[in-house]
Amino acid sequence: MASVPSLASSVNQRVADALASALPEAGATDPLLRRSDRADFQANGILALAKKAKANPRELATTVVEGIPTGDLIQGIEVSGPGFLNITITDKAIIETLAARAGDDRLGVPLAANPGTTVIDYAQPNVAKEMHVGHLRSAVIGAAMVEILEFTGEKVVRRHHIGDWGTQFGMLIQYLLEHPHELDHKSDEEVSGEEAMSNLNRLYKASRALFDSDEEFKTRARARVVDLQAGEPETLALWQRFVDESKIYFYSVFNKLDMDIRDADVVGESGYNDMLVETCKLLEESGVAVRSNGALCVFFDDVKGPDGNPTPLIVQKSDGGFGYAATDLSAIRNRVAELGATTLIYVVDARQSLHFKMVFETARRAGWLSDEVKAVQLAFGTVLGKDGKPFKTREGETVRLVDLLDEAVERATTVVRSKDEERGLLTEQEIVENGLQVGIGAVKYADLSTSAARDYKFDLDQMVSLTGDTSVYLQYAYARIRSILRNAGDRSPVAHPELALAPAERALGLHLDGFGALIEEAATDHAPHKVAAYLYQLASLFTTFYTECPVVKPQPELVVGENRLFLCELTARTLNKGMSLLGIRTPEKL
Repeated sequence: MASVPSLASSVNQRVADALASALPEAGATDPLLRRSDRADFQANGILALAKKAKANPRELATTVVEGIPTGDLIQGIEVSGPGFLNITITDKAIIETLAARAGDDRLGVPLAANPGTTVIDYAQPNVAKEMHVGHLRSAVIGAAMVEILEFTGEKVVRRHHIGDWGTQFGMLIQYLLEHPHELDHKSDEEVSGEEAMSNLNRLYKASRALFDSDEEFKTRARARVVDLQAGEPETLALWQRFVDESKIYFYSVFNKLDMDIRDADVVGESGYNDMLVETCKLLEESGVAVRSNGALCVFFDDVKGPDGNPTPLIVQKSDGGFGYAATDLSAIRNRVAELGATTLIYVVDARQSLHFKMVFETARRAGWLSDEVKAVQLAFGTVLGKDGKPFKTREGETVRLVDLLDEAVERATTVVRSKDEERGLLTEQEIVENGLQVGIGAVKYADLSTSAARDYKFDLDQMVSLTGDTSVYLQYAYARIRSILRNAGDRSPVAHPELALAPAERALGLHLDGFGALIEEAATDHAPHKVAAYLYQLASLFTTFYTECPVVKPQPELVVGENRLFLCELTARTLNKGMSLLGIRTPEKL
């Protein structure tokens, strides 16, 4: 397993060395190298260096060019404008570098130099409540970040902070106590997620109706909250039944999303109960939190309400109850001290940004976060309907997540079936399996191809379209390459560095070489959408290459054909790896 230096990093080093020898007194200077449409790369760093050294930039550029060896890596350099360097790479260097990538299981992508431990908090449904479209983004973005970070060598601990505590459980538990068979299953066979959710929904509605109409039941329900918080055994046992029933449902939805959620990683609000009193004590004794009207509060200079008065973070209410802040701060203590986190990532709706800003600042003041341990909110925007308003059903209800996923799979299966009618390549079982992978892939990709912070429109017609920036386009590109490789006859993929490359081959090759740098950037910036953008561009460059450069028909000269099959195979492997990092499957035949 060897990481392969990218062409960009090799060129960067050559230019940096030449800059250092042209002006040794200036010290290390960044060549500011980037891809260019005028050449393969452009280096812009000479302008800043010339300004610092009070030198003529064009003259300095000429001196620098003289100090850069050409032939093996760099084919030619020209000075442009006020001192830009336009740099062209040799065809030989492109293919040799790609051959080194192809020879490695990781495509030559380096592991992070100093990996740490990231605890990522994502996919946080609520017990006894249905998952709706709003739960989609946290799950999909979080799962992709887990894969990307793990691929860079980071130790990743998953945490699903489910809503499994609070006053509403008094009402539910009391109702179950008085109607003990409401959560019983119809048979001893495995219970479906739908059955579990319909049990919970029915019980929730019935208990809510009783709570609102019967004062005596309301009193009993409120007393039951006190029992729950005190850990009374019978109450806890009934509470556990709600959690277990909800998990049957949660796991069925995550399974539909083709997502691996492990039981050990589900640590809900209740998991931090034993720490709440101590968290408050530590905050109060250190002076980070103060009593205000009986409540334990943390104040901030820059957080004020509409009336201009400070809006505090309330850690403990005046009646002694604990708010979300106490739980979130306890979770930070646990994740840093017990799990050894160096980074905490919270994949949470942007509307909770103020809460998390205050929680993180409180944790910093208390010393639980530091320069060595950072916490970030990977805030995401809202899922909108085609009309640009928050996504709702015609009746104005929030959209059930399972309905959405089922419809996506149904639409995708129709697309796969109609596409196959012309060619008859797939069996019925393959059509059904591919429909599943294309439908779920379409939903995930639509989410991940938008920057997390932005809202996006949920438009299934667009999502399962074979053209444009969709996962189906990428899945078809992959399947098409696999088909090309199967149909290549006795020819096999072989790299030929001695060949001259066509423009479309060079463009594809240079993009393939950028995969490692892209993964590093996506991991550092917590930006899975950058992976999606890279893959879409890769598929587009491959389409151009395949149109302009015959691979199998008309049959090119043997070595040219082998080299083009080599580019096909590396493109397929890169697409497959990139899509798997986004949690999307790539069918071999489509």
